[in-house]
Amino acid sequence: MISPKVSDVVGIINKISPFRYAEEWDNVGLQVGDPTAPAERIMVALDPGRDTVDAAVANDCHLLLTHHPLIFTPLKKISVTDPTGNLVTLAIRHALTIVSLHTNFDIAAGGVNDLLAERLGIGSCQPLKMTGAEELVKLSVFVPQGNEEQVLDALFRFSGVIGNYRDCSFRTDGIGTFTPQAGARPFIGEVGKREEVRESRIEVLVRGTDVAAVVKALGKAHPYEEPAFDLYPLLNKGAERGLGRIGELPAATTLGEFTAFVKERLGPQGVRFVGDASRRVKKVALCGGSGASLLRTAQYQGADVLVTGDVKYHEAREAEALGLALVDAGHFATERVMVQGLTARLEKELAEGGFAATVTAFDGEREPFTYR
Repeated sequence: MISPKVSDVVGIINKISPFRYAEEWDNVGLQVGDPTAPAERIMVALDPGRDTVDAAVANDCHLLLTHHPLIFTPLKKISVTDPTGNLVTLAIRHALTIVSLHTNFDIAAGGVNDLLAERLGIGSCQPLKMTGAEELVKLSVFVPQGNEEQVLDALFRFSGVIGNYRDCSFRTDGIGTFTPQAGARPFIGEVGKREEVRESRIEVLVRGTDVAAVVKALGKAHPYEEPAFDLYPLLNKGAERGLGRIGELPAATTLGEFTAFVKERLGPQGVRFVGDASRRVKKVALCGGSGASLLRTAQYQGADVLVTGDVKYHEAREAEALGLALVDAGHFATERVMVQGLTARLEKELAEGGFAATVTAFDGEREPFTYR
């Protein structure tokens, strides 16, 4: 096991939730710090507030991962008298690097909205509003017969997924020829002598964002000094990605009962809802944080109710006019699920990558509002 650097963790985060998924107006990625610095102790939180940064410093953390960005709008100065400038100064003083995932983690598979859907028991989820699709590449590699499984095991960490099927590949047999030149260290054959080898051609689908990692893994797993492989860009697209999620409850219930369930599962101090408490709901749209902009999309997709936060008065009136029920559980409660979810995912990815690091979920954050 090796100690990761900040850049190693950022690379893993970019695999989990590619930064290029973020909305144009967003500011994600490295906020403060040194990408070459160590990252053996990591903390995950929702907000980069004073309590969070103080806790990261007190726990001697090298890296703080937050959902909301510390620097959202351009800074004209960094002053300790300004709240953001004070936190930037504090982080630099204690060699604490801060990296933020925001709308890219809202959109990514396994991100905020999938974690929220899982917490609420909503199944068969699809993105509510499409924003794009995965680019796919076909990888074709030639492997000496008898070595196929070790190569496939390496490739299937990144590829081989078609719909609901994993470990997908195609294999054909044939004869490969090569002549090792001076300086070569051939796995099979001798320098200066042409060889004929029975080989298998293996084909798998690869996400475009994973090509570099796949080629690296292929080089480590392949027995040849110089593996022969081809990469073919494809017109067919992979899994669609988008904002929010829409799916169904296991069984229909009333809006009143569902609202109580949301409160119990997410734990906010209070929950507001729009609509008749006795109306039946089964198809649920959701968007963690502020998702009222998706009202019409949810109604068009046939949702009975939209679960989100930060609903304004006129948005509630619009939902009434559309015949769409709303459950407002607050920005904090609908996004807080990302802390435990990202912590568990990061621990898994670090271990699989051979990195030794501790990841702590910060549990000291509180809803900013007080209800009476």
